[in-house]
This record gives sequence, structure tokens and C-alpha cells, in this order.
Amino acid sequence: MQNLVFLTGAGISAESGLSTFRDNGGLWDNYRIEEVATLDAWKSNPKKVNDFYNLRRQNCYDANPNNAHRQIAELEDKFHVNIVTQNIDNLHERAGSKNVLHLHGLITNSRSSVTGKVYPLQNGKHIKLGEKCPNGYMLRPDVVWFGEEVPNMITACKIVGNADILVIIGTSLQVYPAAGLINATNNKCKKFIVDPNKVTDTQSLDIIHIRENASTGIVKLIKFLI
Repeated sequence: MQNLVFLTGAGISAESGLSTFRDNGGLWDNYRIEEVATLDAWKSNPKKVNDFYNLRRQNCYDANPNNAHRQIAELEDKFHVNIVTQNIDNLHERAGSKNVLHLHGLITNSRSSVTGKVYPLQNGKHIKLGEKCPNGYMLRPDVVWFGEEVPNMITACKIVGNADILVIIGTSLQVYPAAGLINATNNKCKKFIVDPNKVTDTQSLDIIHIRENASTGIVKLIKFLI
């Protein structure tokens, strides 16, 4: 089987109703990034940060995988599929995908604020402020905040480097890490991007651009692949 790698971003989950910090009218409208998505924010006002991520987690619990998530999962019958996602939701897993690497963490997990060990939350559960891990350290959301290192980048580069086919969907070539990971592909890798907007550098990077949103673009992509 060929190695098919998907690099996914906020655009794919937006179609399931999950807003991004760039959207208008979404959850992020009521918060500044510096107040809820940095380590300094956690240290200065852990209640505000914890409440914010409990809201985001509830939104994820309430959302359902869309057609793009499901179609990607079904491709595992024909390809060896890996997903490298910038999203912190678990919609890929809930759609049935087995090999998912989360670059920015997974909101349905908690993490020790000291050791970094991850503790999955039971379905429907949230983190209570002051809740501690078995070692006695305070639990925080399992999310990579602005200014923190992305611990899975080396693994992501290896996955992308082994790809026979790379598909970028729900993120652009202007936003990292997508912009950097595409440089990890091998010379024989066939590359696609699914994006309804105009994308620059597709010719220089030898990328086939499917100008659709995620749910409809995945249908056209499959016609290329199969």
C-alpha cells in the first residue's frame, strides 16, 4: 500500500461547527489570545484559562465528524493513512481514523503541569480547577500554547518524509507548521492541497490545488487517488 499522509488544520473542523481564533462570532471573540493561550496566562489566571478550555472541550464533545473526516477514515482500506493534525479535537479519531498525530495536543486529555504526562479524560468530563495528577501536580489542558515548543514536530517530519502522497486540507501554505512540513517531503511525493481560496506557490512546489472546501474537495481528491 502507498503511504498517504494528510496534514489537516482548522478548516476541516470548522465544517463541523468548531470555530477558530480567526473566525468572527466564535468563542475566541470574547478572549484575547494572551489571556487564555499562553503559559503566562495559565500561571497568572488558571481559572480563566481552565474555564475557556472547558468551553472549547464541550464544543468538541457536541460536534460530530463531517464528510471529510469520514472519507479520510475510509481511505484506510486502500492506503496506509497517517494524519498529522494541527487540531486539538478528536473528530478524526471519532470518524474511525487510527493513525493520528496531534501537533498541538488533544483537548480530551489533561496533562501534568510539571511532568507533562498525559491523562485521558473520560468522555464528557472536564478538568476541575486544582485537580491533580497521581503524582500530586496540578492538571492543565493538553494543549500546546503560543510560545511553547511543538513536541511532535520531529515525528511529523518523519511521517511526511515517508509519504508517497501528501494532502493538505483545512490549512494553508502560509501558516506553520504546514508551510514547513511540506519541505520534508521526498522528491517522488505527489502533493495536493484542498482549499477554497487562492493559494500561492502551488506551481513552484508542484502541488495540485483542489479549490473546494474540505467536505466537497475530499470527493474530488478521491477521484485523483483511486
